[in-house]
Amino acid sequence: MNPPRPARIQHKTRSGDVGALSPITRDRTRTRTSDRVYGELVSAIRELRLAPGASLSETDIAEQLHVSRTPVREAIARLADAGLVHVVPQVGTRVGLIRLRDVEEARFVRESLEVSAFEAACRKPELDVAFLRDLLEQQERSHRTEDYDAFFQADEALHSAIFALSGYPGAWQAVQRMKLQLDRLRRLAQPDAATMHELIGEHRLIVDALENGDAAGGRDLISRHARRALERGPALRVRYPDYFTE
Repeated sequence: MNPPRPARIQHKTRSGDVGALSPITRDRTRTRTSDRVYGELVSAIRELRLAPGASLSETDIAEQLHVSRTPVREAIARLADAGLVHVVPQVGTRVGLIRLRDVEEARFVRESLEVSAFEAACRKPELDVAFLRDLLEQQERSHRTEDYDAFFQADEALHSAIFALSGYPGAWQAVQRMKLQLDRLRRLAQPDAATMHELIGEHRLIVDALENGDAAGGRDLISRHARRALERGPALRVRYPDYFTE
């Protein structure tokens, strides 16, 4: 039996569902097609456009992405190596389920690196947080319009900007690779309007602490903020048992 679904997210259950994947267009940078297919599939898994346990068909994916099956096959092999999908001979390929211990590990990595990035940014002699203030306003607008995708984008951009201000933007890329399971849980725990308001309030306090060079206060704020989604893990597992595994 399929699990119940949140009101504001339409989780996809098959690779062939209309709108689950975005077509691959011509790339002037000459990035390999298989790399772009891989990136789109990772994004779809991260954003729950391809739900945990979803069955993947090379043919359906190729049709949606407007590519041949060869780059799709290469991308799926990379996804399997990364543990994001599971290929069972004679059975098929499915998106991996969520493991709460993987989410906890991702939380640990993100919290540790972001606290370090925040402290490094606080040590900068001159720090301009105007861009962060703009991102806070974007979050406020997405809250007013209940645009949850825009909120997540502005949320990610704010945390990415903290790493950029620290002088270690590459560390955010390491966090991104690590926190896919955490992001799936965050998407599953779709915030309501009140929760979004609380998250924006926490972001505003983090930006204030950064502007004031308050490393100790910011460290505590980021730690609490990073653990929010994980606290909802057990309840989400009860609500969506088909999306989780041991």
